[in-house]
Amino acid sequence: MEAIARAWSKAVRTALPGPWPRRRVVGEAAQALFMGVVAGLLELVSRTGLAVPFGIAVAVLWVLRRGLPATVLVLAGAMTGWSLGPLPMLVCAGWAAGARIRRVGQLLGSFVLSYLLFTVTGTLKDGTLAPPKLIIGLSLGMFLVFVVLPALYGRYRAQRRALLDALRERNDQLVRERVMVVHQARLRERHRIAQDMHDSLGHQLALISVHSGALEVDRTLTDRQREAVGVLRQAAVTAMRELREVVGVLHDDSTALPPTVGAQGTAPVRGGVDGIVELVESSRAAGTEVAHSTEGERRPLAAAVDNAAYRIVQEALTNAHKHAPGAPIAVALRYEPDALVVEVTNPRAPELVGVRAGAGSVVSGGQGLTGLRERARLVGGMVHAGATPEEGFRLAAVLPYEGAESEGAAALVGEEDWVLDGLPPADGMGDGRRSPAIGCAAGVGAVTLVVVVLVIWGVMAFVRGTTDSTVQMSVYDQIRPGESRAEVMRRLPPGNDFFTSGFEHDGPTQPEGSHCRWYSLEKGDSDESWSETHVARFCFKGGVLVDKVEYVTKN
Repeated sequence: MEAIARAWSKAVRTALPGPWPRRRVVGEAAQALFMGVVAGLLELVSRTGLAVPFGIAVAVLWVLRRGLPATVLVLAGAMTGWSLGPLPMLVCAGWAAGARIRRVGQLLGSFVLSYLLFTVTGTLKDGTLAPPKLIIGLSLGMFLVFVVLPALYGRYRAQRRALLDALRERNDQLVRERVMVVHQARLRERHRIAQDMHDSLGHQLALISVHSGALEVDRTLTDRQREAVGVLRQAAVTAMRELREVVGVLHDDSTALPPTVGAQGTAPVRGGVDGIVELVESSRAAGTEVAHSTEGERRPLAAAVDNAAYRIVQEALTNAHKHAPGAPIAVALRYEPDALVVEVTNPRAPELVGVRAGAGSVVSGGQGLTGLRERARLVGGMVHAGATPEEGFRLAAVLPYEGAESEGAAALVGEEDWVLDGLPPADGMGDGRRSPAIGCAAGVGAVTLVVVVLVIWGVMAFVRGTTDSTVQMSVYDQIRPGESRAEVMRRLPPGNDFFTSGFEHDGPTQPEGSHCRWYSLEKGDSDESWSETHVARFCFKGGVLVDKVEYVTKN
């Protein structure tokens, strides 16, 4: 029982998809009642005697059209083929099926099955009144006009609504991404500030520490002066430690900036190759022996490459002061044919006499070389750092003259332009897909062409049927009772029961045991009335014409 209850609940949810607020319930009930009344009134006009059952069936189908569009379309097609009452429901069912059935195979299958039932029921009802070809042609034309065209329009509306919803969702996504870009820009700015603090302040504090260490071993100072210098050195070390902590908070590898885009006419980046001389002089002023050399013909550098060279030398000097105080340092710049080579080397630190234990301890955040490698990578270069055979240390960087500046800038600008453009093109087909209007327009064009062909065929069939069911007065006068059936039929047209149906209910009584044929009689009189039709009846019995009569029937 529980399984049956679950299956029933699922079937109800499928047939009547929610939600069902009170306003929607009232609206659906009113619409279903209206459709049922319209179907009942049409049944009363057509005099089929099915006004009540068809009205109830149409009301039920209206309620189920949202959840079961294919089923409603098939049932509405079968009912409309039998009677005229469900025709408005068939139009609405076609609209709902086109708008709600997503799978093309299911959509085509439901329409084909509905048309077949529509044609079969129409043939079963009116097959004796018209030729099957005429019924099939008329049913196809009606189905295309009253079902397929509304379905195409409904599908176009549904696809257009879905496209607009997708555009709104994409617009919201772009707005969210724009906010994220702003947030990322702030994080990148924090990273830049952290890196500049590390490079600039760290270097200056390292120089202060080196100067203080040199003063501590100066024999000309008094003990009180050495104590003051020691306090100064400890303050510098503490400041460096606090700086490292701040840099650790601000630094984030995920927010690393691409190289700064340099353009003609913009202010140069602080430092650069020209600033390396100042770095060397500052280290020399601290009492360290620093050799500086430049080889090759100087070449213009991109702004990012120029700044990277300065930062690499600055970081290398800072590390040398911290880890090998007092050791001589060599700074070399070589302008190779395709890249700038920056090299900083120093031997092992000499033993200092008179320095207290712990005075030579240094603070290291572990991010100096990592930051240098990242800077070099962003401009298309590389950094190598390691020990030398003499137990010293060597840091070398290869920086291409142009760098990766133009490529990185183009990627960054292209990304920002994509975000700031806002909405995609108005048709929403920027990804190469066809607009839904194209397919629907093609369907409407095909249906219209078929309908035009059917209309032309119907007009020709009507003209031919009228000619086949009409006999001229001169032919009627030439035919005499007693002639054989074959001889009479050679003079008469083939006939068409569709145009002569109803003639048998009027006129004189047929001869007993005879088989009669009816034709419209064209007398050629100018006073013929549109409300009356002249009928010629020919009755045969035993292969012989036994009766010929002319009478008038009301249209």
